[in-house]
Amino acid sequence: MSNSELIQNTIQFVKETLADAEGGHDWFHIERVYKNSLLIAKSEEVDTSIVAIGALLHDIADSKFHGGDESVGPKVAREWLSSQETDLDIIEHVIQIIKNISFKGGNQNQAFRSLELDVVQDADRLDAIGAIGIARTFNYGGYKDMKIYDPDIQPKLDMTKEEYKKLKAPTINHFYEKLLLLKDRMNTETGKRLAQKRHEYMEGFLEQFYGEWNGEV
Repeated sequence: MSNSELIQNTIQFVKETLADAEGGHDWFHIERVYKNSLLIAKSEEVDTSIVAIGALLHDIADSKFHGGDESVGPKVAREWLSSQETDLDIIEHVIQIIKNISFKGGNQNQAFRSLELDVVQDADRLDAIGAIGIARTFNYGGYKDMKIYDPDIQPKLDMTKEEYKKLKAPTINHFYEKLLLLKDRMNTETGKRLAQKRHEYMEGFLEQFYGEWNGEV
């Protein structure tokens, strides 16, 4: 099977698997990350097939929807790629992308590095910021029945991975605990450039939000 056939089969597999997923982690999220990954890859010396497959499978079973079990995503991805008789080196690389892509509080040492992971990670982080990032954040907050904002609950920085996974704070806090931190954690020059504009959009949103909250605008 050619890599292009594998990619097309994987697109169909992901669409079917995530048909009923939460709106911020559904097929459309995957599609945006996939497209951004290919865009960023144009400026990087990478294996575009691994980038494409890694992007398509990076959230095939997000641990936050599986009781925090981080082994489910890699397991589902491995089973799928094996069923497609994928080369072992591609499988192992994609599995490492899935295992190491997440923010997880931002204080974890990444156990694996590759340029392909850098590209997919940047694409995934771009989808967490800007207008789409704002929409996804509030969608997930509603899904988890979180408050929009509570001035008495301050953002919690420097969390461990376990603290981050268990956190149930007002949605606005997530901007300070993750979203506003991503601009300075991008890997590629293209990712950094795209992140800057999205970061500035979020800053403008927060300024408007607080003005409305306080009855000033």
